Amino acid sequence: MKLFLKSTRCDSPKCAFERRDYPPGMHQWKKGKPSSYGIRLREKQKLKRYYGVLERQFRRLFEIAGRAPGNTGDALLSLLERRLDNIVCRLGMARSRAQARQLITHGHILVNRRRVDIPSYLVTIGDTVSVKNRPRSVGMVKLRYEGSTPTIPDFLELVGTDPPEGRVTRLPGGTDVSVPVQVQLVVEMLSK
Repeated sequence: MKLFLKSTRCDSPKCAFERRDYPPGMHQWKKGKPSSYGIRLREKQKLKRYYGVLERQFRRLFEIAGRAPGNTGDALLSLLERRLDNIVCRLGMARSRAQARQLITHGHILVNRRRVDIPSYLVTIGDTVSVKNRPRSVGMVKLRYEGSTPTIPDFLELVGTDPPEGRVTRLPGGTDVSVPVQVQLVVEMLSK
């Protein structure tokens, strides 16, 4: 499945995604049906790769989601959506989550007017995410806003554009996630 990890250039025919009915190589053999473990593992890996999270970070987030009241799957997706690198990407300040991570670690992003250089920082309701008011920082993000306006999810709002600034209006829910994943399969796999 194409996860569109490399921004919008993956929509072009140059980066087209095609799946053949047979595996690579000159001896075409049919793959067997995936096991139930394989299906659950694939869903977990899809979620990890989409958000750019390593296994240890993912397990820690799952433990926090397990302790939260309510549905564990929705809590896990909410925690993943609240990561600062995801918020920067969803606000349109970066083309991809990898670029958002780089902007954060290099100190170009402020949360509530304080520099935060940890991409896994969890934002809360009312937090303001902005770009450092410095020509180099603003210039990097301005290039992203030229030409197109990003589609911003409901739980975020764009406050200003000079320098770019956004605010978290509410906690994200299960419907705010843009990746097509069956989170129940992920919860079943990790709860063993």
